[in-house]
Amino acid sequence: MSLPRFHCPLPLTAGTTIALPADAFHHAVRVRRLRIDDALLLFSGDGTEALANIFAIRRDGADVVIAGVDTVDRESPLDVTLIQGISSGDRMDYTLQKAVELGIHNIVPIATLRSMPLSGARADKRAAHWQQVVISACEQSGRTRIPDVQPVTKLADALARGAIGVGDASGAGAATCRVLLSESGSSRLSALPRPAGPIAIVAGPEGGLTDAEENAAVDAGFIAVTLGPRTLRTETAAVAALAAIQSLWGDG
Repeated sequence: MSLPRFHCPLPLTAGTTIALPADAFHHAVRVRRLRIDDALLLFSGDGTEALANIFAIRRDGADVVIAGVDTVDRESPLDVTLIQGISSGDRMDYTLQKAVELGIHNIVPIATLRSMPLSGARADKRAAHWQQVVISACEQSGRTRIPDVQPVTKLADALARGAIGVGDASGAGAATCRVLLSESGSSRLSALPRPAGPIAIVAGPEGGLTDAEENAAVDAGFIAVTLGPRTLRTETAAVAALAAIQSLWGDG
């Protein structure tokens, strides 16, 4: 049985004793019911993973002793950014969770004409929630590096940046393979050449992108790709595309 894993954004050094962060303490002691001497795995998000044992439990915290630290590489060889139209409630959570399990490197939530409207403090709160969804998915899937959830942006702004949400204003780090998931697409993923660099995928919200939004993506160099004759829900489309991409070009 695999050991429980928890995100711990602290320096992890063998032989040291550290206090678990509040979230890790809650999940380890309150949810998983771990007790003194129980073993667990910690990861800081920089590629390291530590074996630790619970040393002390207090009313509001717990200390662990780190037995050993390893550098672990479970990342996909593909640098994939998902540009996802914001969907409602659990649909967005599901998409992000499965995208992490499938090796996504970056996530850009986008506001579109048909997406759930978000702005200001509400957008910031949702982005923070999505980052926690991503961290939880990393805990479950064994990943040691945490994908970034970028601030909510408009599709037009993401396209104008050239880097599709992850590079700088000059376009540095721009995706060399740009895929638009579209019911009217005429290309298939299997027909595309193997990418030589980063990959970007645009997926629409419930109801999809408008014709004007799809045309803007095509004008920005995206290839309209179909995933088959059946209409996929927003929470299914990106996940299906990522699974296919990992199978075609990655480690799936």
